[in-house]
Amino acid sequence: MIKEYKTIKEIVGPLMVVEGVDGATYDELVEIEQSNGEVRLGKVLEVNGDKAVVQLFQSSQGLQISTSKARFTGHGLTLGVSEDMLGRVFDGMGRPRDGGAPVVAKKHLNINGEPINPASRDYPNQFIQTGISAIDGLNTLVRGQKLPVFSMSGQPHAELAAQIARQARVLGTDDKFAVVFGAVGITFEEAEYFINDFRATGAIERTVLFTNLANDPAIERIATPRMALTCAEYLAFECGMHVLVIITDITNYAEALREVSAARKEIPGRRGYPGYLYTDLATMYERAGRIKGKPGSITQIPILTMPEDDKTHPIPDLTGYITEGQIILSRDLYKRGVTPPIDVLPSLSRLKDKGIGKGKTREDHADTMNQLFSAYARGKEAKELSAILGDAALTPTDKLYALFATEFEKNYINQGFDTNRSIEETLDIGWKLLKILPRSELKRIKPQYIETYLDKE
Repeated sequence: MIKEYKTIKEIVGPLMVVEGVDGATYDELVEIEQSNGEVRLGKVLEVNGDKAVVQLFQSSQGLQISTSKARFTGHGLTLGVSEDMLGRVFDGMGRPRDGGAPVVAKKHLNINGEPINPASRDYPNQFIQTGISAIDGLNTLVRGQKLPVFSMSGQPHAELAAQIARQARVLGTDDKFAVVFGAVGITFEEAEYFINDFRATGAIERTVLFTNLANDPAIERIATPRMALTCAEYLAFECGMHVLVIITDITNYAEALREVSAARKEIPGRRGYPGYLYTDLATMYERAGRIKGKPGSITQIPILTMPEDDKTHPIPDLTGYITEGQIILSRDLYKRGVTPPIDVLPSLSRLKDKGIGKGKTREDHADTMNQLFSAYARGKEAKELSAILGDAALTPTDKLYALFATEFEKNYINQGFDTNRSIEETLDIGWKLLKILPRSELKRIKPQYIETYLDKE
């Protein structure tokens, strides 16, 4: 039920106080209409007695309190959804940004989503091929998983995000695959990079983009990821698509959350972020998954830049607790020209064992993955020892491991942002590298796989 009030008493920055309000609820959408007919949007942040604090989505500049009226709509912020959203670019509030006509909505959905009954969730166990060896071969992405990318300032996470969006697909199924891309608090240049990249490669046809720019209001940043996820839920669970959701940058989202929390004068938690940061992030991340009896799924790759390159910072720390692993980018690899600079040793996909093996990727995948991890770790240790004590301190086997580590970075991890490798190509490159080591060192691989694949040309 819509209720209208002319009792706006105060505006401080993006916050507005409306008095004499009856039945207002948290997160309720509010329309503020001025005497000239201009309408601005806001949402209820707090209700105290008959007073409601409203956070404006736009600037409050030029807003006349005496002549404006606040219209409480009785519902939260919604997004009009339809399959026609594919191939379109929207702003952070779901309005077209590509010059096209507004989408004719088949449904209007609350952007906060509906909670999924845990008992109805299906287990993620289907391989998604990203075409990137360091992910597919060693930290496999599985359909319905949440696998964040931990980046650092100056790292090419935008290029990696665009590459995954272009190349990702589910093997062994004819079901439709879609990408929903949510860009949060990025610059105009970054937004243009993503849009132009998707258009140039044709990936735009299966992609929906939501772009919130750095000069857009902070409150809009809080809505943008939820807009993207609401669109993804419709495509996945109503239209039966496999949907990959990429959100960049979660750090900008958390900064906006801190800004709104400070405006509400809430007691701050770690590093000034609100105490409910964990819960808030979980309400987004947990919208990934599969539902029993429905063919569609949502797989999430949130991307965040770690402030001060610190993995213990609240944003990456809490994200790591909620999600099923992390892909970590390395500043050292990037300096040496390795792209994408994925540091495979601290990276982890907790569901990788569920999405690989016979009938999913290839029978030898698990064994070669373990052997490559082990050999690369030992090779890096050998190189560090050599740097301190010199080559003379290394045994002949240690020298082979050091060579393996160098070749592994050069040929396996380093593939550029335009190369799309099939899982067979990735596994074959792994076997080619393992030829550097003596057969006696391949202790983690079953003998029958060594016979079948090691000498394969």
